[in-house]
Amino acid sequence: HSSTLVTAGVYLLIRFNNLLVNMFFFKMLLLLSGLTMFMAGICANYEFDLKKIIAFSTLSQLGLMMSILSMGYGDLAFFHLLTHAMFKALLFMCAGVIIHMMGDNQDIRMMGGISFYIPLTSLCVNISNLALCGIPFLAGFYSKDIILEMVSMSNLNLFIYYLYYVSTGLTMFYTLRLLMYLMISDFSLLPVYNLYDEDFVMLSGMFLLLFMSLVSGSFLSWLIFSYPYMIYLSFNMKMMVIYVSLIGALIGFFVSNMNIYSINKFLMTYNLSMFLSLM
Repeated sequence: HSSTLVTAGVYLLIRFNNLLVNMFFFKMLLLLSGLTMFMAGICANYEFDLKKIIAFSTLSQLGLMMSILSMGYGDLAFFHLLTHAMFKALLFMCAGVIIHMMGDNQDIRMMGGISFYIPLTSLCVNISNLALCGIPFLAGFYSKDIILEMVSMSNLNLFIYYLYYVSTGLTMFYTLRLLMYLMISDFSLLPVYNLYDEDFVMLSGMFLLLFMSLVSGSFLSWLIFSYPYMIYLSFNMKMMVIYVSLIGALIGFFVSNMNIYSINKFLMTYNLSMFLSLM
């Protein structure tokens, strides 16, 4: 649903973007979509509902598509729409399996150690999450990296530039937080629980999407672009995406490992989460 229906608006704007050549409209769209991308990333970090985390993640990626579209790169927005559809559909299918296995419980604080019980579904979750983060040579890397490099090359306001890179770091932050809650922490729902729920019907669809999450980035980049983009950046600017992702992953790791008794600066902002989870 999120990977196809919600992006229909983006697709329509891509189709009609030649009619919308109005600089004021595009400037407003760039600002609003950049703020959407940033705020959705923050909300995902304060959320404990598994489906809401993935929904906020989708909202963040929609902001990314709309913002690059408002800068005039409709083909990049379409490319990211297609690659994002692959791994986000996989992530939603995995979330459905996990929620069904947990007896319709969606709270990630109750989950943990699920990689012992459903290893193949956990594999799909991890690969789709890494593709979402833009880890090199997965599907998300090809679209996300070229978008951020075109942003780095453009003659842009520094505020928009910071919005893009902070949102990329936040993506890594909530992804690692989700993985720590799902895979690494201890299982904390019920002591006796039947957790095995992998069947061939779900796994066949998931493995098809998993294959597409691995290869669709390179495949679609050959298919969509008739000639490669000329990107001329210094080494540090080129590596900026990886630097920001690593910083986001480190912060996510440390915040997830903080216990409630330590002087937890992250917990001091938890009164915000009441507001942020209502968004």
